Amino acid sequence: MTAPRDDAVFAALVGEHHRALIAIASPIVGASEAEEVVQSAWIKAYRAWDGFRGEAAARSWLTRIVINEARMQLRARKRERFFSELDADSSPDLLQERFRSDGSWRHPPAAWGTDDPADLLTGEVLEKCLEQMLGKMPRQQRSVYELRERGGLSFHEICEDLGIAPGNARVLMHRARSALFQVVDHYEETGEC
Repeated sequence: MTAPRDDAVFAALVGEHHRALIAIASPIVGASEAEEVVQSAWIKAYRAWDGFRGEAAARSWLTRIVINEARMQLRARKRERFFSELDADSSPDLLQERFRSDGSWRHPPAAWGTDDPADLLTGEVLEKCLEQMLGKMPRQQRSVYELRERGGLSFHEICEDLGIAPGNARVLMHRARSALFQVVDHYEETGEC
């Protein structure tokens, strides 16, 4: 399918695939940045639309653009963090910028949500354990879980996107949740993944 640049056709693509593409970007860059990544991907897709030859499904083509854009965003974020750390370390007035003359914060740090630093560490370690389990899941099982839990799609939408039966989607979702619950139970008992 060679598609001429038809704004109505492209708008229909956006309406059909936008939510699923956000669900794909979220695990890579986080939910807070997924929308921005997908917006950038739509711009790139629109510019390249005349060159889309239809050798792959439009969803596959769009997914590849979103994944590439998300990876570029991660690389840019790492560079920004590196340079911002350099700037912070090299600033001689860093203490004066952070604290008032009486020693109180000029801008207090964000609340951690807990008074116990051990809780923070436990949460981070458990999160890594869960991410490892997601990485080990079969592709379709992980896709159903992420589209449902992170993407907020209905089972009907998931079945259409993945081309699977509703019963199969529910079984895959049950297995994904069961595997994640086992990781949590094991972590609570042993403190390890």
